[in-house]
Amino acid sequence: MPSNSDSSAALRRILYGLLIVVGAAGISGRILAVDAVDSTRLEGYLFGIGRPDWQKKLPFLSANDRSRWITIRSLVEHGTYEIDEIIKEPNWDSIDVVKHDDEGRAAPEPGQGHFYSSKPPLLSTLIAAEYWLIYHGLGYSLGEHPFGVGRFMLLTINVPTIVVLWLLLARYVERYGRTDFGRVFTMACAIFGTLQTTFAVSLNNHLIAAASAMVLLDAVVRIVVEGDLRPRRFVQAGFFAAFLAANELPALSIAALAGAGLLWKFPRQTLLAGVPAAALVLAAAWGTNYAAHGTLVPAYAHRDPANNWYIYRYEKNGRVIDSYWSHVDRRSAIDRGEPSRATYVFHVLIGHHGIFSLTPIWILTVAGLWMLCRDRTEPLRGIAAVIALASLVCLAFYLSRPQIDRNYGGMASGFRWVFWFMPLWLAGLLRAADACASSRTRIGLCYAMLAISVVTVTFPTWNPWTLPWLMQLCEFMGWSRLGG
Repeated sequence: MPSNSDSSAALRRILYGLLIVVGAAGISGRILAVDAVDSTRLEGYLFGIGRPDWQKKLPFLSANDRSRWITIRSLVEHGTYEIDEIIKEPNWDSIDVVKHDDEGRAAPEPGQGHFYSSKPPLLSTLIAAEYWLIYHGLGYSLGEHPFGVGRFMLLTINVPTIVVLWLLLARYVERYGRTDFGRVFTMACAIFGTLQTTFAVSLNNHLIAAASAMVLLDAVVRIVVEGDLRPRRFVQAGFFAAFLAANELPALSIAALAGAGLLWKFPRQTLLAGVPAAALVLAAAWGTNYAAHGTLVPAYAHRDPANNWYIYRYEKNGRVIDSYWSHVDRRSAIDRGEPSRATYVFHVLIGHHGIFSLTPIWILTVAGLWMLCRDRTEPLRGIAAVIALASLVCLAFYLSRPQIDRNYGGMASGFRWVFWFMPLWLAGLLRAADACASSRTRIGLCYAMLAISVVTVTFPTWNPWTLPWLMQLCEFMGWSRLGG
């Protein structure tokens, strides 16, 4: 059983608290200032010439998060997952939209079927509960007060979520770290060196999934390593394993591995407490998807040429327009997909969207997981092996996708498909950071890795849905371009 009775534990806890407070306050400040600043000059020009549609700015920074906000509005204001009425309003549009009829058939022509968000509806449904209270209880709407209501909801959703993640990580770091440097460095990486902080100013599934992964890790560690076999720990593990998978489908790999391990070691508790909790989440995920689309299959899976929900035409301002996804040559370069798989692998790992080039702190994770896995006396060995295996499986899945999906996670400041791994990778990083504590040279290298990672995290000051600094540098220098 790990011990945290040394004399410096109180000082470390003060440092953890200071880091968390500073990190949470920094995110809160960015949320309070969140704005689509790219439209500021355009607004001024349109207002100056007397255009009635001069207002272009919203506190929603991309098609990705707007797609969820549109669903939230439609659920509360119109009682339906159909978003037809919301997307008619100025600035309330998104390319992350599908179109189908009531039988689940593609509706390619104007006047056919209805529009829906392409995002899994469970998260939007849960968040809609808060908006229902604001809309019906206080009389404020996202349509009339997008900045006030939107920023308030981000503050009450994203900030508590990331604080819970950090608090649970601090507990893990305190109990399983071996040096003051390793513990404090790991918490500094968590709060200042990962792209979760960057995306905390936007409504997205990755932050929710990352927090779920941390809560799952906390439950598994308490059960397997610390011997806490109370039913609530298995409920915690089952619920958040399923909720993690519901928000990041590839995370089903780690949920399945964790579930199988608990079922093998503790079959009775897992079956009686863990499985029902997981079933509840899965029922909610499938139920909301069926309520929205009349099928259990997610909207983004409907891309079969015979029934493609993304290919449609619609009428706007008297013009018939093809959907963004209808013609490959009309998409942005990044959404056309990387033609070369080898190029894609290179840039995802160490290139312009590189996991290790943009945030080199994850190099320490590789070393740390290796140290944990090769130590036969290490109580965390099995958990580290699961994290390593799931990381490899998910990376192989992402890298093996067809060209249409080889888009580096879309217009984002990092390879966002792996953001949910970050708390798990920090757990592995801790052991490598401890190993570096005895050498000034290695400590210096750790600082350099963190410095580069912080540059990546802070570069997208206003909007996380922008290309990484390394991508922009490569294009400026003529070294690389998207889609080629």
